[in-house]
Amino acid sequence: MLLYERVAAALRAQIAHGTLRAGERLPSIRRLAEGHGVSVATAVQTYLQLEREGLVVARPRSGYFVRASTPQLPASPPARRRVPGEVNNPALLDATEIRARGDLLPLHSATPALELLPQGALMASVSRCLRRAPAVVLEYAPAQGHLALRRLIAQRYAQVGAPVSPEEIVITAGAMEAINLALRTITSPGDVVLVETPTYHGILQAVAALHLKVLEVPNLPGQGIDVARLDHLLQQNSVRAAVLVPNFNNPLGSLTSDADKRALVDSCARHGVVIIEDDIYGELAWSGQRPSLLRRWDTRGMVISCGSFSKMLAPGMRLGWLACNQWTDALVRAKFFSTVGGTSLTQLAMSDYLQRHDLERHLRRLRRTLADNGQRMFEAIARYWPSDTRASEPQGGLSLWVQLPARGDSRVLSKAALSKGIRTSPGVLFSSRGEYADYVRLSCGLVWNERLDRAMKELGKLAAKLDGSKVITP
Repeated sequence: MLLYERVAAALRAQIAHGTLRAGERLPSIRRLAEGHGVSVATAVQTYLQLEREGLVVARPRSGYFVRASTPQLPASPPARRRVPGEVNNPALLDATEIRARGDLLPLHSATPALELLPQGALMASVSRCLRRAPAVVLEYAPAQGHLALRRLIAQRYAQVGAPVSPEEIVITAGAMEAINLALRTITSPGDVVLVETPTYHGILQAVAALHLKVLEVPNLPGQGIDVARLDHLLQQNSVRAAVLVPNFNNPLGSLTSDADKRALVDSCARHGVVIIEDDIYGELAWSGQRPSLLRRWDTRGMVISCGSFSKMLAPGMRLGWLACNQWTDALVRAKFFSTVGGTSLTQLAMSDYLQRHDLERHLRRLRRTLADNGQRMFEAIARYWPSDTRASEPQGGLSLWVQLPARGDSRVLSKAALSKGIRTSPGVLFSSRGEYADYVRLSCGLVWNERLDRAMKELGKLAAKLDGSKVITP
């Protein structure tokens, strides 16, 4: 047995026997080497082996920790017959953002904390634009958006194998305006729109506001969109459009495979269904490997891709976009009729930032932090929450989807959490029919600190009271 295998076996046994517990910090590489009388290189190899086995996790600037056992995955959506219908969920009418309150911990918001974003560099870009071209930044922006920014977005698409011309891009006020403009352009009241279940409540609100009918296709934990079911639904129903989140669905964080993406695009094309692809989380792969877009597999021009800088750089700048082809002119008109144009200052400042800074370097740091946060939340659930709590295993994005123990109601949990200064998102918001009452969505985008750890402990206590279970304490 090689030296590193011998040291790994010793640590493996300590983890199995509970001597080293989930979330505990392991000895530094130097201390491990000294304690076992091996070289630093051997100690490094030991931790790399245990990391490959999923027993330990590395945290930037913190060292190695015992990895929490991943909670069981949530149950898949009920296998019931789905038919088109209007959005019928009163909870969605109240799902508007409460003004930021410093006393509330925003575990409800799928947005990265400002501390994780390049605030200084972005503000410097804003200042440069104000100094150098004050007349330009105070004028109306073109309805389609400034060409400099459209070129930079097109370059990013080319890097991920989904080339698009700058002339096919329309700048919007975030991804939600992009989705709304696409729906308004290609649908009419009464049309049927396919969406995932569960899915982001903003998509459901947009469908409801435009008086469209919704048809739900399951998104399966750990697998992504149920493509076989999608094809069956399209065979049985007349569907005009599909609003889909194949890369890190909100709230599940699941990733649809390339094979399923190709089959999905082919199925929609055969049935004449326009796909509105919400790729707002595509850059936030926890593995560091950016997944493909549906647009990559589109050979018939049936995919409109929507993206945004909100989740990776600047939520408050409200900068998103549409990447399309045959609908470009219609979308530009819809944008002009809606808001005339976007904001010149933010568009030019974002262009300045992207030209001066390495976006990929920032994304690498952000992805590592989000992956680390997800692991810490798993550890907190293992320590503090009832033992039969289930949680999704996100592959990217900013959300953790948690299924409460039997009889647990996330609306009751969210109300109780507010009294403790914690805000969460009850699961009923992610269904057109008010399902998923026993689920809650939590954000992985906050900076991990003692306050957040205490909040997870408090939520565990509240979850235990919902069904009388006992909380697991360290």
